[in-house]
Amino acid sequence: MKSKEEFILSEGSHFPGKTYEEHLLRHVFNDQRDYLFNEMFAIHRAHVVMLADQDILSRKEAGQILAGIEKVRQIDYRKLNYDPLFEDLFFMMESRLSEEIGADLAGKVHIGRSRNDMGVAMYRLVLRKHLLTLLQSALLLGDGLLEQAKEHAETVMTAYTHTQPAQPTTLGHYLLAIYDVLMRDIDRLWQAYKGVNRSPLGAAALSTTSFPISRSRVASLLGFEGLVENSYDAIAGADYLIETATAVLTLMTNSGRWIQDLLLQATREFGVIRVADPYVQISSIMPQKRNPVSIEHSRSLASSAAGEAMSVIQMIHNTPFGDIVDTEDDLQPHLYRSYEKASRVMQLMHAVIRTMEVDTDRVGKRAMQSCITITELSDVLARDKGVPFRKAHQIASLIARECTDAKKELQDLPLQKVNEWIQSITQASLSQEEWDGIVSPMEFVKRRKIKGGPNPAEVERMITEREKTHLHHQAGLNTARSAAGDAEMRLNGAVKQIIQG
Repeated sequence: MKSKEEFILSEGSHFPGKTYEEHLLRHVFNDQRDYLFNEMFAIHRAHVVMLADQDILSRKEAGQILAGIEKVRQIDYRKLNYDPLFEDLFFMMESRLSEEIGADLAGKVHIGRSRNDMGVAMYRLVLRKHLLTLLQSALLLGDGLLEQAKEHAETVMTAYTHTQPAQPTTLGHYLLAIYDVLMRDIDRLWQAYKGVNRSPLGAAALSTTSFPISRSRVASLLGFEGLVENSYDAIAGADYLIETATAVLTLMTNSGRWIQDLLLQATREFGVIRVADPYVQISSIMPQKRNPVSIEHSRSLASSAAGEAMSVIQMIHNTPFGDIVDTEDDLQPHLYRSYEKASRVMQLMHAVIRTMEVDTDRVGKRAMQSCITITELSDVLARDKGVPFRKAHQIASLIARECTDAKKELQDLPLQKVNEWIQSITQASLSQEEWDGIVSPMEFVKRRKIKGGPNPAEVERMITEREKTHLHHQAGLNTARSAAGDAEMRLNGAVKQIIQG
Protein backbone atom coordinates (compact mmCIF):
# COMPACT_ATOMS: atom_id res chain seq x y z
CA MET A 1 0.00 0.00 0.00
CA LYS A 2 1.21 3.48 -0.84
CA SER A 3 1.95 5.86 1.94
CA LYS A 4 -0.10 9.04 2.19
CA GLU A 5 2.76 11.05 0.70
CA GLU A 6 3.17 8.61 -2.20
CA PHE A 7 -0.55 8.66 -2.90
CA ILE A 8 -0.69 12.47 -2.93
CA LEU A 9 2.31 12.56 -5.25
CA SER A 10 0.67 10.11 -7.69
CA GLU A 11 -2.59 12.07 -7.68
CA GLY A 12 -0.95 15.37 -8.59
CA SER A 13 -1.07 18.75 -6.92
CA HIS A 14 -3.59 20.49 -9.16
CA PHE A 15 -7.18 19.90 -10.23
CA PRO A 16 -8.11 17.44 -11.50
CA GLY A 17 -6.50 14.67 -9.47
CA LYS A 18 -5.72 11.34 -11.11
CA THR A 19 -8.60 9.53 -9.39
CA TYR A 20 -11.02 12.30 -10.35
CA GLU A 21 -9.86 12.02 -13.96
CA GLU A 22 -10.12 8.24 -14.19
CA HIS A 23 -13.34 7.69 -12.28
CA LEU A 24 -15.33 10.77 -13.20
CA LEU A 25 -14.06 13.05 -15.96
CA ARG A 26 -13.27 10.23 -18.38
CA HIS A 27 -16.78 8.79 -17.95
CA VAL A 28 -18.44 12.22 -18.23
CA PHE A 29 -16.46 12.93 -21.40
CA ASN A 30 -17.63 9.69 -23.01
CA ASP A 31 -21.26 10.45 -22.19
CA GLN A 32 -20.95 13.98 -23.56
CA ARG A 33 -19.30 12.68 -26.71
CA ASP A 34 -21.93 10.00 -27.28
CA TYR A 35 -25.02 12.07 -26.49
CA LEU A 36 -24.34 15.82 -26.69
CA PHE A 37 -21.88 16.53 -29.51
CA ASN A 38 -24.33 17.52 -32.25
CA GLU A 39 -26.57 19.46 -29.87
CA MET A 40 -23.60 21.44 -28.56
CA PHE A 41 -22.69 22.61 -32.06
CA ALA A 42 -26.30 23.38 -32.94
CA ILE A 43 -26.38 25.76 -29.97
CA HIS A 44 -23.05 27.31 -30.97
CA ARG A 45 -24.38 27.98 -34.46
CA ALA A 46 -27.73 29.42 -33.33
CA HIS A 47 -26.08 31.63 -30.73
CA VAL A 48 -23.57 33.11 -33.17
CA VAL A 49 -26.31 33.77 -35.75
CA MET A 50 -28.29 35.61 -33.08
CA LEU A 51 -25.25 37.65 -32.01
CA ALA A 52 -24.83 38.75 -35.62
CA ASP A 53 -28.53 39.55 -35.98
CA GLN A 54 -28.34 41.71 -32.85
CA ASP A 55 -25.17 43.47 -34.09
CA ILE A 56 -23.28 42.21 -31.05
CA LEU A 57 -20.89 40.59 -33.52
CA SER A 58 -20.08 42.06 -36.92
CA ARG A 59 -21.16 39.99 -39.89
CA LYS A 60 -17.52 39.46 -40.75
CA GLU A 61 -16.67 38.15 -37.27
CA ALA A 62 -19.74 35.96 -37.23
CA GLY A 63 -18.86 34.56 -40.67
CA GLN A 64 -15.34 33.67 -39.55
CA ILE A 65 -16.60 32.08 -36.34
CA LEU A 66 -19.31 30.07 -38.11
CA ALA A 67 -16.86 28.88 -40.78
CA GLY A 68 -14.65 27.57 -38.00
CA ILE A 69 -17.58 25.97 -36.21
CA GLU A 70 -18.67 24.28 -39.43
CA LYS A 71 -15.21 22.79 -39.89
CA VAL A 72 -14.82 21.57 -36.31
CA ARG A 73 -18.28 20.02 -36.14
CA GLN A 74 -17.47 17.78 -39.11
CA ILE A 75 -14.96 15.74 -37.12
CA ASP A 76 -15.88 12.14 -36.32
CA TYR A 77 -16.83 12.56 -32.68
CA ARG A 78 -16.94 8.79 -32.18
CA LYS A 79 -13.14 8.75 -32.40
CA LEU A 80 -12.65 11.37 -29.70
CA ASN A 81 -11.08 10.20 -26.46
CA TYR A 82 -10.64 11.87 -23.12
CA ASP A 83 -7.56 14.06 -22.83
CA PRO A 84 -6.46 15.23 -19.34
CA LEU A 85 -5.56 18.60 -20.87
CA PHE A 86 -9.29 19.37 -21.11
CA GLU A 87 -11.85 19.11 -18.34
CA ASP A 88 -14.56 17.93 -20.71
CA LEU A 89 -15.76 17.81 -24.33
CA PHE A 90 -16.82 21.46 -24.23
CA PHE A 91 -13.30 22.71 -23.52
CA MET A 92 -11.75 20.30 -25.99
CA MET A 93 -13.97 21.63 -28.78
CA GLU A 94 -13.30 25.21 -27.70
CA SER A 95 -9.61 24.47 -28.11
CA ARG A 96 -10.20 22.98 -31.57
CA LEU A 97 -12.14 26.08 -32.57
CA SER A 98 -9.37 28.31 -31.24
CA GLU A 99 -6.91 26.44 -33.44
CA GLU A 100 -9.10 27.19 -36.45
CA ILE A 101 -9.99 30.86 -35.92
CA GLY A 102 -7.84 32.11 -33.05
CA ALA A 103 -8.54 32.36 -29.35
CA ASP A 104 -9.98 35.88 -29.48
CA LEU A 105 -12.66 35.05 -32.03
CA ALA A 106 -13.39 31.69 -30.43
CA GLY A 107 -13.92 33.43 -27.10
CA LYS A 108 -16.60 35.66 -28.60
CA VAL A 109 -18.84 32.61 -29.10
CA HIS A 110 -19.62 32.82 -25.39
CA ILE A 111 -20.77 36.43 -25.28
CA GLY A 112 -24.08 36.60 -23.41
CA ARG A 113 -24.03 32.91 -22.62
CA SER A 114 -23.00 30.50 -19.87
CA ARG A 115 -22.22 26.85 -19.56
CA ASN A 116 -25.33 26.73 -17.37
CA ASP A 117 -27.98 27.68 -19.92
CA MET A 118 -26.08 25.92 -22.68
CA GLY A 119 -25.98 22.66 -20.71
CA VAL A 120 -29.70 22.66 -19.97
CA ALA A 121 -30.43 23.45 -23.62
CA MET A 122 -28.34 20.50 -24.78
CA TYR A 123 -30.19 18.17 -22.42
CA ARG A 124 -33.54 19.42 -23.66
CA LEU A 125 -32.56 18.97 -27.31
CA VAL A 126 -31.46 15.39 -26.69
CA LEU A 127 -34.56 14.56 -24.66
CA ARG A 128 -36.75 16.05 -27.38
CA LYS A 129 -35.35 13.53 -29.85
CA HIS A 130 -35.77 10.64 -27.42
CA LEU A 131 -39.36 11.61 -26.71
CA LEU A 132 -40.27 11.75 -30.39
CA THR A 133 -38.56 8.41 -31.03
CA LEU A 134 -40.43 6.75 -28.17
CA LEU A 135 -43.71 8.31 -29.28
CA GLN A 136 -43.20 6.86 -32.75
CA SER A 137 -42.43 3.40 -31.32
CA ALA A 138 -45.43 3.52 -28.98
CA LEU A 139 -47.74 4.55 -31.82
CA LEU A 140 -46.39 1.67 -33.90
CA LEU A 141 -47.28 -0.72 -31.09
CA GLY A 142 -50.72 0.89 -30.96
CA ASP A 143 -51.19 0.09 -34.65
CA GLY A 144 -50.52 -3.58 -33.94
CA LEU A 145 -52.90 -3.67 -30.98
CA LEU A 146 -55.73 -2.09 -32.96
CA GLU A 147 -55.18 -4.46 -35.86
CA GLN A 148 -55.36 -7.55 -33.63
CA ALA A 149 -58.27 -6.16 -31.62
CA LYS A 150 -60.24 -5.69 -34.81
CA GLU A 151 -59.45 -9.23 -35.95
CA HIS A 152 -60.45 -10.74 -32.61
CA ALA A 153 -63.51 -8.70 -31.68
CA GLU A 154 -65.48 -11.97 -31.55
CA THR A 155 -62.78 -14.25 -30.16
CA VAL A 156 -64.26 -15.19 -26.79
CA MET A 157 -61.72 -15.71 -24.02
CA THR A 158 -61.54 -16.04 -20.26
CA ALA A 159 -60.86 -12.87 -18.31
CA TYR A 160 -59.17 -13.12 -14.93
CA THR A 161 -59.46 -11.31 -11.64
CA HIS A 162 -57.08 -12.13 -8.80
CA THR A 163 -55.43 -14.50 -11.33
CA GLN A 164 -58.55 -16.70 -11.30
CA PRO A 165 -61.08 -17.31 -14.12
CA ALA A 166 -63.72 -14.61 -13.74
CA GLN A 167 -65.98 -13.88 -16.72
CA PRO A 168 -65.92 -14.22 -20.50
CA THR A 169 -64.70 -11.32 -22.60
CA THR A 170 -63.13 -11.16 -26.04
CA LEU A 171 -59.50 -10.93 -27.04
CA GLY A 172 -60.40 -7.77 -28.91
CA HIS A 173 -61.84 -6.24 -25.74
CA TYR A 174 -58.70 -7.23 -23.80
CA LEU A 175 -56.27 -5.85 -26.42
CA LEU A 176 -58.29 -2.66 -26.64
CA ALA A 177 -57.89 -2.21 -22.89
CA ILE A 178 -54.11 -2.46 -23.33
CA TYR A 179 -54.34 0.03 -26.18
CA ASP A 180 -56.27 2.53 -24.05
CA VAL A 181 -53.63 2.37 -21.31
CA LEU A 182 -50.95 2.85 -23.97
CA MET A 183 -52.75 5.93 -25.29
CA ARG A 184 -52.79 7.48 -21.82
CA ASP A 185 -49.07 6.77 -21.64
CA ILE A 186 -48.68 8.50 -24.99
CA ASP A 187 -50.61 11.50 -23.63
CA ARG A 188 -48.13 11.64 -20.75
CA LEU A 189 -45.21 11.51 -23.19
CA TRP A 190 -46.72 14.40 -25.15
CA GLN A 191 -47.09 16.40 -21.95
CA ALA A 192 -43.45 15.72 -21.12
CA TYR A 193 -42.49 16.77 -24.65
CA LYS A 194 -44.24 20.12 -24.23
CA GLY A 195 -42.34 20.72 -21.00
CA VAL A 196 -39.01 19.74 -22.53
CA ASN A 197 -39.39 21.73 -25.74
CA ARG A 198 -38.74 25.13 -24.11
CA SER A 199 -35.51 27.07 -24.46
CA PRO A 200 -33.46 28.09 -21.40
CA LEU A 201 -30.90 29.90 -23.57
CA GLY A 202 -30.33 33.52 -22.64
CA ALA A 203 -30.63 32.78 -18.94
CA ALA A 204 -26.81 32.64 -18.91
CA ALA A 205 -25.56 31.73 -15.43
CA LEU A 206 -29.00 32.43 -13.93
CA SER A 207 -29.70 36.17 -14.24
CA THR A 208 -29.47 36.70 -18.04
CA THR A 209 -26.91 39.17 -19.43
CA SER A 210 -26.38 42.86 -20.04
CA PHE A 211 -25.77 42.18 -23.76
CA PRO A 212 -28.86 42.92 -25.91
CA ILE A 213 -29.41 39.30 -26.97
CA SER A 214 -32.62 37.84 -28.41
CA ARG A 215 -33.72 34.75 -26.55
CA SER A 216 -36.65 34.17 -28.89
CA ARG A 217 -34.40 34.19 -31.98
CA VAL A 218 -32.22 31.41 -30.60
CA ALA A 219 -35.27 29.44 -29.52
CA SER A 220 -36.73 29.70 -33.02
CA LEU A 221 -33.48 28.62 -34.72
CA LEU A 222 -33.35 25.52 -32.50
CA GLY A 223 -37.01 24.62 -32.95
CA PHE A 224 -38.11 25.25 -29.37
CA GLU A 225 -41.81 26.09 -28.95
CA GLY A 226 -41.07 28.89 -26.50
CA LEU A 227 -38.94 29.97 -23.56
CA VAL A 228 -38.48 28.96 -19.97
CA GLU A 229 -39.13 32.61 -19.21
CA ASN A 230 -37.80 33.10 -15.69
CA SER A 231 -34.01 32.87 -15.99
CA TYR A 232 -33.58 31.35 -12.53
CA ASP A 233 -36.19 28.71 -13.37
CA ALA A 234 -34.40 28.02 -16.65
CA ILE A 235 -31.29 26.98 -14.73
CA ALA A 236 -32.69 25.60 -11.48
CA GLY A 237 -35.94 23.93 -12.56
CA ALA A 238 -35.68 20.15 -12.88
CA ASP A 239 -39.35 19.31 -13.21
CA TYR A 240 -38.90 18.76 -16.96
CA LEU A 241 -36.57 15.91 -16.02
CA ILE A 242 -38.99 14.50 -13.44
CA GLU A 243 -41.88 14.70 -15.89
CA THR A 244 -39.83 13.00 -18.61
CA ALA A 245 -38.73 10.29 -16.19
CA THR A 246 -42.21 9.64 -14.78
CA ALA A 247 -43.71 9.44 -18.28
CA VAL A 248 -41.39 6.62 -19.32
CA LEU A 249 -41.57 5.02 -15.86
CA THR A 250 -45.36 4.84 -16.10
CA LEU A 251 -45.22 3.52 -19.66
CA MET A 252 -42.80 0.75 -18.73
CA THR A 253 -44.68 -0.17 -15.53
CA ASN A 254 -47.95 -0.41 -17.43
CA SER A 255 -46.36 -2.33 -20.28
CA GLY A 256 -44.64 -4.79 -17.96
CA ARG A 257 -48.01 -5.95 -16.65
CA TRP A 258 -49.49 -7.00 -19.99
CA ILE A 259 -46.12 -8.27 -21.24
CA GLN A 260 -46.18 -10.68 -18.31
CA ASP A 261 -49.72 -11.67 -19.34
CA LEU A 262 -48.57 -12.46 -22.89
CA LEU A 263 -45.66 -14.47 -21.58
CA LEU A 264 -48.10 -16.62 -19.60
CA GLN A 265 -50.50 -16.93 -22.53
CA ALA A 266 -47.61 -18.11 -24.72
CA THR A 267 -46.86 -21.09 -22.46
CA ARG A 268 -47.70 -24.54 -23.77
CA GLU A 269 -50.14 -25.03 -20.89
CA PHE A 270 -52.11 -21.89 -21.75
CA GLY A 271 -51.53 -22.01 -25.48
CA VAL A 272 -53.54 -18.87 -26.17
CA ILE A 273 -50.98 -17.29 -28.48
CA ARG A 274 -48.20 -18.65 -30.64
CA VAL A 275 -45.24 -16.33 -31.03
CA ALA A 276 -44.02 -16.24 -34.62
CA ASP A 277 -40.83 -18.13 -35.46
CA PRO A 278 -38.60 -15.05 -35.91
CA TYR A 279 -39.19 -14.14 -32.29
CA VAL A 280 -38.67 -17.48 -30.54
CA GLN A 281 -35.49 -19.35 -29.75
CA ILE A 282 -35.13 -23.12 -29.80
CA SER A 283 -33.42 -24.73 -26.83
CA SER A 284 -29.92 -26.05 -27.52
CA ILE A 285 -30.68 -29.43 -25.89
CA MET A 286 -34.50 -29.55 -25.79
CA PRO A 287 -35.65 -29.27 -29.41
CA GLN A 288 -39.34 -29.39 -28.52
CA LYS A 289 -39.13 -25.98 -26.85
CA ARG A 290 -40.05 -22.66 -28.43
CA ASN A 291 -38.74 -20.11 -25.97
CA PRO A 292 -40.54 -16.73 -26.34
CA VAL A 293 -37.31 -14.80 -25.78
CA SER A 294 -38.65 -11.67 -27.50
CA ILE A 295 -41.28 -11.32 -24.78
CA GLU A 296 -38.81 -12.25 -22.04
CA HIS A 297 -36.30 -9.65 -23.18
CA SER A 298 -39.08 -7.08 -23.45
CA ARG A 299 -40.12 -7.74 -19.88
CA SER A 300 -36.51 -7.44 -18.71
CA LEU A 301 -35.85 -4.28 -20.72
CA ALA A 302 -39.04 -2.70 -19.40
CA SER A 303 -37.85 -3.30 -15.84
CA SER A 304 -34.43 -1.89 -16.67
CA ALA A 305 -35.94 1.19 -18.32
CA ALA A 306 -38.16 1.75 -15.28
CA GLY A 307 -35.13 1.40 -13.02
CA GLU A 308 -33.16 3.99 -14.98
CA ALA A 309 -36.11 6.40 -14.80
CA MET A 310 -36.48 5.82 -11.08
CA SER A 311 -32.79 6.63 -10.63
CA VAL A 312 -33.44 10.02 -12.23
CA ILE A 313 -36.19 10.82 -9.75
CA GLN A 314 -34.08 9.67 -6.82
CA MET A 315 -31.10 11.74 -7.96
CA ILE A 316 -33.22 14.91 -8.08
CA HIS A 317 -34.94 14.33 -4.75
CA ASN A 318 -33.84 16.76 -2.02
CA THR A 319 -31.28 18.51 -4.24
CA PRO A 320 -30.71 22.30 -3.99
CA PHE A 321 -32.76 24.56 -6.22
CA GLY A 322 -30.01 25.76 -8.50
CA ASP A 323 -27.39 24.69 -11.02
CA ILE A 324 -26.04 21.38 -9.68
CA VAL A 325 -24.21 18.38 -11.12
CA ASP A 326 -26.89 16.04 -9.75
CA THR A 327 -29.19 17.01 -12.62
CA GLU A 328 -26.45 17.24 -15.21
CA ASP A 329 -23.53 14.97 -16.07
CA ASP A 330 -24.39 12.02 -13.82
CA LEU A 331 -28.17 12.04 -14.25
CA GLN A 332 -28.71 12.55 -17.97
CA PRO A 333 -27.39 9.18 -19.24
CA HIS A 334 -29.87 7.36 -17.01
CA LEU A 335 -32.72 9.16 -18.75
CA TYR A 336 -31.34 8.60 -22.25
CA ARG A 337 -30.84 4.89 -21.58
CA SER A 338 -34.34 4.63 -20.15
CA TYR A 339 -35.84 6.03 -23.34
CA GLU A 340 -33.63 3.93 -25.59
CA LYS A 341 -34.66 0.74 -23.80
CA ALA A 342 -38.33 1.74 -23.70
CA SER A 343 -38.32 2.28 -27.45
CA ARG A 344 -36.79 -1.18 -27.92
CA VAL A 345 -39.59 -2.67 -25.82
CA MET A 346 -42.24 -0.97 -27.94
CA GLN A 347 -40.62 -2.13 -31.18
CA LEU A 348 -40.19 -5.73 -29.98
CA MET A 349 -43.73 -6.03 -28.69
CA HIS A 350 -45.12 -4.50 -31.87
CA ALA A 351 -43.39 -7.24 -33.86
CA VAL A 352 -44.65 -9.97 -31.51
CA ILE A 353 -48.26 -8.75 -31.41
CA ARG A 354 -48.44 -8.01 -35.14
CA THR A 355 -47.34 -11.54 -36.06
CA MET A 356 -48.73 -13.71 -33.24
CA GLU A 357 -51.24 -16.46 -33.95
CA VAL A 358 -54.22 -17.07 -31.66
CA ASP A 359 -55.62 -20.54 -31.00
CA THR A 360 -59.25 -19.45 -31.13
CA ASP A 361 -60.61 -22.98 -30.62
CA ARG A 362 -58.57 -23.51 -27.49
CA VAL A 363 -59.42 -20.07 -26.16
CA GLY A 364 -63.11 -20.68 -26.84
CA LYS A 365 -63.10 -24.07 -25.07
CA ARG A 366 -61.40 -22.57 -22.04
CA ALA A 367 -64.13 -19.95 -21.87
CA MET A 368 -66.59 -22.85 -21.36
CA GLN A 369 -64.78 -23.88 -18.18
CA SER A 370 -64.77 -22.81 -14.52
CA CYS A 371 -68.42 -21.69 -14.45
CA ILE A 372 -67.41 -18.23 -15.65
CA THR A 373 -70.86 -17.39 -17.06
CA ILE A 374 -72.62 -18.06 -13.76
CA THR A 375 -73.16 -14.36 -13.01
CA GLU A 376 -75.53 -14.28 -15.97
CA LEU A 377 -77.75 -16.75 -14.08
CA SER A 378 -78.19 -14.29 -11.21
CA ASP A 379 -78.80 -11.49 -13.74
CA VAL A 380 -81.49 -13.50 -15.56
CA LEU A 381 -83.22 -14.45 -12.34
CA ALA A 382 -83.20 -10.87 -11.06
CA ARG A 383 -83.95 -9.16 -14.39
CA ASP A 384 -86.38 -11.58 -16.03
CA LYS A 385 -87.85 -13.62 -13.16
CA GLY A 386 -88.29 -10.98 -10.46
CA VAL A 387 -86.05 -12.76 -7.96
CA PRO A 388 -84.43 -10.36 -5.45
CA PHE A 389 -80.82 -9.83 -6.48
CA ARG A 390 -79.25 -11.18 -3.27
CA LYS A 391 -81.39 -14.32 -3.49
CA ALA A 392 -80.50 -14.67 -7.18
CA HIS A 393 -76.83 -14.43 -6.27
CA GLN A 394 -77.34 -17.09 -3.58
CA ILE A 395 -78.80 -19.43 -6.20
CA ALA A 396 -75.90 -18.79 -8.58
CA SER A 397 -73.44 -19.53 -5.79
CA LEU A 398 -75.23 -22.78 -4.96
CA ILE A 399 -75.20 -24.01 -8.56
CA ALA A 400 -71.56 -23.02 -9.07
CA ARG A 401 -70.58 -24.93 -5.94
CA GLU A 402 -72.58 -28.02 -6.90
CA CYS A 403 -71.12 -27.91 -10.40
CA THR A 404 -67.56 -27.64 -9.11
CA ASP A 405 -68.04 -30.40 -6.54
CA ALA A 406 -69.36 -32.68 -9.27
CA LYS A 407 -66.33 -31.76 -11.45
CA LYS A 408 -68.65 -30.69 -14.25
CA GLU A 409 -69.10 -27.55 -16.33
CA LEU A 410 -72.33 -25.56 -16.44
CA GLN A 411 -73.27 -26.80 -19.91
CA ASP A 412 -73.04 -30.38 -18.60
CA LEU A 413 -75.79 -29.83 -16.02
CA PRO A 414 -79.30 -31.08 -16.96
CA LEU A 415 -81.91 -28.34 -16.87
CA GLN A 416 -84.14 -30.42 -14.58
CA LYS A 417 -81.42 -30.48 -11.92
CA VAL A 418 -80.76 -26.75 -12.32
CA ASN A 419 -84.44 -25.95 -11.79
CA GLU A 420 -84.52 -28.17 -8.70
CA TRP A 421 -81.68 -26.15 -7.16
CA ILE A 422 -83.40 -22.89 -8.10
CA GLN A 423 -86.72 -24.00 -6.64
CA SER A 424 -85.08 -25.01 -3.38
CA ILE A 425 -84.76 -21.27 -2.77
CA THR A 426 -87.43 -19.59 -4.93
CA GLN A 427 -90.40 -20.48 -7.19
CA ALA A 428 -88.74 -19.41 -10.45
CA SER A 429 -87.62 -21.81 -13.19
CA LEU A 430 -85.74 -21.64 -16.50
CA SER A 431 -86.52 -22.83 -20.00
CA GLN A 432 -83.92 -24.75 -22.01
CA GLU A 433 -83.42 -21.70 -24.23
CA GLU A 434 -82.78 -19.51 -21.21
CA TRP A 435 -80.31 -21.98 -19.73
CA ASP A 436 -78.48 -22.36 -23.05
CA GLY A 437 -78.07 -18.58 -23.20
CA ILE A 438 -76.76 -18.49 -19.65
CA VAL A 439 -74.04 -21.09 -20.24
CA SER A 440 -72.91 -19.65 -23.59
CA PRO A 441 -69.77 -17.45 -23.34
CA MET A 442 -70.58 -15.79 -26.66
CA GLU A 443 -74.11 -14.98 -25.54
CA PHE A 444 -72.67 -13.65 -22.27
CA VAL A 445 -70.41 -11.31 -24.25
CA LYS A 446 -73.14 -10.21 -26.66
CA ARG A 447 -75.44 -9.24 -23.80
CA ARG A 448 -72.71 -6.94 -22.38
CA LYS A 449 -73.41 -4.16 -24.87
CA ILE A 450 -73.25 -1.32 -22.37
CA LYS A 451 -70.82 1.38 -23.49
CA GLY A 452 -67.29 0.06 -23.07
CA GLY A 453 -68.40 -3.57 -22.76
CA PRO A 454 -67.13 -6.64 -24.66
CA ASN A 455 -70.08 -6.91 -27.07
CA PRO A 456 -68.38 -7.26 -30.50
CA ALA A 457 -70.32 -4.36 -32.01
CA GLU A 458 -69.35 -2.15 -29.06
CA VAL A 459 -65.70 -3.21 -29.38
CA GLU A 460 -65.79 -2.37 -33.09
CA ARG A 461 -67.29 1.03 -32.29
CA MET A 462 -64.48 1.73 -29.81
CA ILE A 463 -61.87 0.62 -32.33
CA THR A 464 -63.27 2.99 -34.95
CA GLU A 465 -63.08 5.91 -32.53
CA ARG A 466 -59.58 5.02 -31.46
CA GLU A 467 -58.38 4.75 -35.04
CA LYS A 468 -59.32 8.41 -35.48
CA THR A 469 -57.48 9.40 -32.31
CA HIS A 470 -54.51 7.34 -33.43
CA LEU A 471 -54.32 9.28 -36.69
CA HIS A 472 -54.45 12.51 -34.70
CA HIS A 473 -51.47 11.40 -32.59
CA GLN A 474 -49.55 10.40 -35.70
CA ALA A 475 -50.28 13.77 -37.30
CA GLY A 476 -49.05 15.50 -34.15
CA LEU A 477 -45.83 13.51 -34.28
CA ASN A 478 -45.31 14.39 -37.91
CA THR A 479 -45.89 18.07 -37.10
CA ALA A 480 -43.39 18.00 -34.24
CA ARG A 481 -40.76 16.35 -36.39
CA SER A 482 -41.41 18.77 -39.23
CA ALA A 483 -41.03 21.70 -36.83
CA ALA A 484 -37.61 20.43 -35.74
CA GLY A 485 -36.64 19.84 -39.36
CA ASP A 486 -37.83 23.28 -40.43
CA ALA A 487 -35.84 24.89 -37.62
CA GLU A 488 -32.72 23.04 -38.71
CA MET A 489 -33.24 24.29 -42.27
CA ARG A 490 -33.64 27.87 -40.99
CA LEU A 491 -30.47 27.54 -38.96
CA ASN A 492 -28.52 26.06 -41.86
CA GLY A 493 -29.75 28.85 -44.14
CA ALA A 494 -28.83 31.58 -41.65
CA VAL A 495 -25.38 30.10 -41.09
CA LYS A 496 -24.74 29.79 -44.81
CA GLN A 497 -25.89 33.34 -45.49
CA ILE A 498 -23.58 34.81 -42.85
CA ILE A 499 -20.57 32.74 -43.97
CA GLN A 500 -21.07 33.72 -47.59
CA GLY A 501 -21.48 37.36 -46.62
